[in-house]
Amino acid sequence: MKSNKVVLFIFISISLIMLSGCFSNSILEPPQPAESMAVPAATEKVEEAKKEKKITVGLTLQNLSNPFFIAMSKGAIAGAILHGADLITVSADGDLSKQTAQIKDFIDNKVNLILLNAVDSKGIAEAVKQAKAAGIPVIAVDVGADGGVNTVVTSDNYLAGKLAGEYIVKRLKGKGNVFVIDGPPVSAVMDRIAGFEAAIKATSGIKVVAKRNGYGSRVSSESIMETMLQTYTKGEIDAVFATNDPSGVGAKVALEQAGRDKEIFIVGVDGAPDAVKAIKESKSFEATSAQHPFEMIKLAMDEGFKVLKGEKIDSVIHIPVDLITRDNVETYEGW
Repeated sequence: MKSNKVVLFIFISISLIMLSGCFSNSILEPPQPAESMAVPAATEKVEEAKKEKKITVGLTLQNLSNPFFIAMSKGAIAGAILHGADLITVSADGDLSKQTAQIKDFIDNKVNLILLNAVDSKGIAEAVKQAKAAGIPVIAVDVGADGGVNTVVTSDNYLAGKLAGEYIVKRLKGKGNVFVIDGPPVSAVMDRIAGFEAAIKATSGIKVVAKRNGYGSRVSSESIMETMLQTYTKGEIDAVFATNDPSGVGAKVALEQAGRDKEIFIVGVDGAPDAVKAIKESKSFEATSAQHPFEMIKLAMDEGFKVLKGEKIDSVIHIPVDLITRDNVETYEGW
């Protein structure tokens, strides 16, 4: 009898387990409300929309063979990091048509801001107009540009030329002949020439015997200086004013090769590493009006971001320059 009860108990237990299994398979979890299922996806979209769109900055430089523009490119990278922006840097290699095409590419790629170091201040005007028509702010840096740029961030180039001219007048004690190595047709170079001419104007004993375009190039300026040394004999040139340091260094090489580096001295503009080295040699290269390219491009980017935020900015922003000579070259920090 006892065994029959045990068997019956086991049979009932197995039946209950099987029945429970059937019910567990047939009953589903209650469905989540439609609103609660949609919330995570909607939240993600809202959060993405709230995120500020990353800004892309296009920078076109005259060239990247000049240490000055290399310093500018490094400053642009620093500025882009500070603003959390993407940066596209290209070199125009001194070619107006190439720089025009680069700006068109910036427009096609829908960059948010253009920093322009113009090859030709007037020639680039149409490209600037096209960028502005596309709603892209254009900040001219180092040199001015026609076409309606938002601002020009540049060194005080008039002062740079004036300081160089005053040094030459003082060094020559008010009497002597100067050869001027000019540069590309950009506002910075023209302002330097204007400042230089203003500095020597009041001194009748200082005369400019010749002016030639060295195109801002060390090689071209060296060749031009060689020609001038063949044209003008000893005593007919006392000083050289070079509108940038690569031109001044090119002139220095020509003077040394001709053995005339003790009779003619050079004053440049930039504060470039090669010029600083040359000044420290205490030979023909005596002074340079130093610019600050790294800080200049960072400031230009800052001004561009102000425009993007709808803030008003000045039409021209000048950065001071410093005259570097043998007397203070050791304390000059450089680029």
